[in-house]
Amino acid sequence: MNTQEYISSGILEAYILGTASKDEAGILECVMTHNAEVRAAYEEAQKILEDFTTAQAIEVPDSIKGKIWEKIKSESHTDLQDDHNSDETEIIPLSGEIQNEKASDKKVWNRLSVAASILLILSVAGNLYWLNEKKNTESELNAFRKEKTVTEGKLKIINEKLAITSNPDIQKIVMSGTEAHPGAKAVVFWDKTKNKVYLNMQNIPQAPAGKQYQLWAIADGKPVSAGLYTEEKDTSTSLASIDKAQAFAITLENEGGSAVPTMENMYVLGNVL
Repeated sequence: MNTQEYISSGILEAYILGTASKDEAGILECVMTHNAEVRAAYEEAQKILEDFTTAQAIEVPDSIKGKIWEKIKSESHTDLQDDHNSDETEIIPLSGEIQNEKASDKKVWNRLSVAASILLILSVAGNLYWLNEKKNTESELNAFRKEKTVTEGKLKIINEKLAITSNPDIQKIVMSGTEAHPGAKAVVFWDKTKNKVYLNMQNIPQAPAGKQYQLWAIADGKPVSAGLYTEEKDTSTSLASIDKAQAFAITLENEGGSAVPTMENMYVLGNVL
């Protein structure tokens, strides 16, 4: 398992949330002391969790607080009344004192029961809230991972295009629009050392359903297919291998391409200088 696979395994989140096993935690701590990338990923995940928890933090609803305090006041009021009544009670024999002592113990237990009930309510509410927040946090992290993967994919394509367009060994051939399509424009990047041809569509409309643009290399006065264009291949993927050409052109053909170009559907044309 490489570093990225280890980071994406979910061990960082499990460690932060306290759900990782003792062995998993020990391994992660060891890895973080020797791998700066894992350590940075851990700190980033920890910050995301902290920011999310702070943003989503809420207090116990006032309605629940009100019910709890009303319960406490009710119990306290009842106990005060009992105490007041007991003060007015005539002194009775020893057996009566024992009964009062038992009644007092009962009041203590009643109060403890109320307190225990309150703690139970708060504990259950807190656990439910934490479980819900944990689930939401995991969903947020999964969404973050997906977004990160998409962004990395886009950056990879951009870097591939930059590597081609900035390569001094690759010749750039600008193709201008024909009389029928004066605003059209495209660029061919021709790597003569490897005979690879890349195409960048700059101002050509999207091909209609059932149609596809086809690149042609004009060599010794004859058109040779230089590949079919798709958006996924734009500038980043070679369309064909061409060893010689005096010009390049693009035509709109039926999907799958044609053996010969449809001249009336030619959009751009450019000479190799």
